[in-house]
Amino acid sequence: MTINELLEEKQTTKYRLAKSSGVSQTTINDICSGKVNIRNCTGETLYRLAQSLGVSVESLLWDSMQRRPAFEIFKSNVCHQVKDMGDLDFLIDVIESDKIYGYLDKRWYREALYLLAMADYLCRENGLPPHEGFNELRLLKLSGIVYPVGVLILSAALKSEEPKEKSLREAIPEFLRHNIVESKVRNVA
Repeated sequence: MTINELLEEKQTTKYRLAKSSGVSQTTINDICSGKVNIRNCTGETLYRLAQSLGVSVESLLWDSMQRRPAFEIFKSNVCHQVKDMGDLDFLIDVIESDKIYGYLDKRWYREALYLLAMADYLCRENGLPPHEGFNELRLLKLSGIVYPVGVLILSAALKSEEPKEKSLREAIPEFLRHNIVESKVRNVA
């Protein structure tokens, strides 16, 4: 659980946490805003914050210690989940588990938007309306186009933009809406 979530749960403020823990409010603000990674705090700071919040040091560090897989691995895992679970069970899992918002909370924007695009694509493929709970997220897009690594390698090897242009032409619209170039979500071994 993040410090922000703990403060909300305990209905307290950063100011009160600073007073009770002896950790400066500036440090707490920097941790809560993401300017400072909590893993870089001293043991003393972590201990004081944990004591004041009534949690273990491990629980303070847990969210920050979750390793982010390479995006290509994430995409492959999602495609395998779709294959293994089937379209409808996958859609139900994504909606009920709140995974998309979980990734957004971690600021893992590529993963969140890829999962949303996959859900929207599967809805279209199965003649279902897209889930209304994600309507505001459909307006989001990554700041730059994210190509598959294979396309980038081929483009560099050929010293040509043609592989990128071809992949853009073949991209699935639900993914491209978020600046993610994806055309092969069903071809997993």
